[in-house]
Amino acid sequence: MTINCKGQLIDLSVPKVMGILNVTPDSFFDGGSYSNQKAVLDQVEKMLTEGATFIDVGACSSKPNAALVTQSEELQRIVAVVQWIQKYFPEVILSIDTYRASVAATCLDHGAAMINDIGAGHLDDGMLEVVAKYQVPYVMMHLRGTPQTMQQHTNYQDIVKEMVLYFAERIHKARSLGISDLIVDPGFGFAKNLDQNYEVLQKMELFQTLEVPILVGFSRKSMIQKVLGVTAQEALNGTTVLNTLALTKGACILRVHDVKAATECIKLYHQLNK
Repeated sequence: MTINCKGQLIDLSVPKVMGILNVTPDSFFDGGSYSNQKAVLDQVEKMLTEGATFIDVGACSSKPNAALVTQSEELQRIVAVVQWIQKYFPEVILSIDTYRASVAATCLDHGAAMINDIGAGHLDDGMLEVVAKYQVPYVMMHLRGTPQTMQQHTNYQDIVKEMVLYFAERIHKARSLGISDLIVDPGFGFAKNLDQNYEVLQKMELFQTLEVPILVGFSRKSMIQKVLGVTAQEALNGTTVLNTLALTKGACILRVHDVKAATECIKLYHQLNK
């Protein structure tokens, strides 16, 4: 299973790591940490050295009840960061974490290679057209409502079945527009309560029926904090445990704050299963 990032074929038969770079002041774990050029470039270099294949830059927090960021504010935060990274790390595969079509298009114009959309095209009608135009890989996440309202939308009859249908419809829509490289993200923590998050993980291999790569993002989330009684700062071990379980259920990309731990997780898993 491969995806094409600006002419570079990335083989996902061995899982890869996506390092998170939040350039938002209010992200739940690292908010405000990367507010200047040196801090951004140091962190990108660290993540690449530790084995990240992708760097995922986001400038609009999607944590529950996050303050709404305007489009102009999101652009103001992210464009300079994309330019810095492209200048100093021109070979990097840069993913843009946005649900806005105009932000996606602007960043792709500046050299980004991939779009990671929490809304799977539902939060901006123009997103799928932009991805189709630029022919880049597209991560579509499962979400109900918006980050501001999603925790009011956790009533499911059969959560995994409904998610599979959601993704099937989104994949069909994307394919009809000519988008070839699709990745699904179950959206842990998004419109799901604690028990639902673990039910989705328990049955995650069912998403393999969609025949596209699966990305997971557990990194330091509240689904770990609540079970272990720890803070986000103390949730790395729990993150590694869930990443390992996800690998056994078909995850191809681990989206994390802590690249070294995720890279080691994949190496040990691969050693066991090569």
